[in-house]
Amino acid sequence: MIAATTVVGIDVSRDWLDGFCLPGEQRFRLANSAEGHELLVAAIREMPGPVKIGFEATGGQEWVLWATLVAAEIDAGQLPPAQIKAFALSRGTRAKTDRIDAELIARFMQFRPEAGRRLPSENLRILRALTTRRAQIVDMRKRLSAQIAARRKQDIPADVEGMDADLWAMLDTQVGDLERRIESVIAQEETSAEKARLLRSIPGIGPVSAAMLIAEMPELGRMTSGEAAAMTGLAPVPHDSGGMRGSSCPLWVWPGRAKLCTTAGTRTIRRTPRSSCTCWRSVPCNSSTIRW
Repeated sequence: MIAATTVVGIDVSRDWLDGFCLPGEQRFRLANSAEGHELLVAAIREMPGPVKIGFEATGGQEWVLWATLVAAEIDAGQLPPAQIKAFALSRGTRAKTDRIDAELIARFMQFRPEAGRRLPSENLRILRALTTRRAQIVDMRKRLSAQIAARRKQDIPADVEGMDADLWAMLDTQVGDLERRIESVIAQEETSAEKARLLRSIPGIGPVSAAMLIAEMPELGRMTSGEAAAMTGLAPVPHDSGGMRGSSCPLWVWPGRAKLCTTAGTRTIRRTPRSSCTCWRSVPCNSSTIRW
């Protein structure tokens, strides 16, 4: 007799891991630390039959746990929060606590066992960290530019302008260093290098956008063009009912891909002839269309 799969939903927060197991409906709470991860791995290995773990994307709080579980050869996947929220609404669940979220994740995994994504390779995780850091520094540089423009309208000492110039130069240096490291990481893996070459052949996609797409969408190369457009938030979704014909517009996008939709996606839509892709025929070429 084949043992039933044990499904474990985990709600990951900064300090705690709240879990719910099916079909036994047991609950547990462990610290989100190295010691807590070790206890969780030990408990999972004592569970009968195959075990599948799932947790929501929580802004990076789950990545160390994810890598630990995969290193222990435990099936673990990351689930999109929007789908968990929609599942909760479909069940009529309106309350929200860590314990409730853990149970919802477990029951969602039973309902849709194929949902979620696997842990990217170490090379892609490094690339994701570098592209995220570059985006953060670029944002810092934008804020500094606005501050400099505001101060120039005031009577400020010359030494303050010198401090701004030094800070600007430091940020420029860090951005350049990160871009060189990103190029190096992409070149280290043949698959990533080939993806980068293909992406950069698309009008409107440069080195930065290509690196972000590779880091945030490791599924590229294993999906159709329509699936890729939907994942980046560029595919229009119809909103029709009876005789009513609503507007077609993109919907939800996985966190981290929003910037791609408002930069590279907008440029590509504006530069790509509408006749070359049926999905663009119903998408007005303006930035307000690209939303999620």
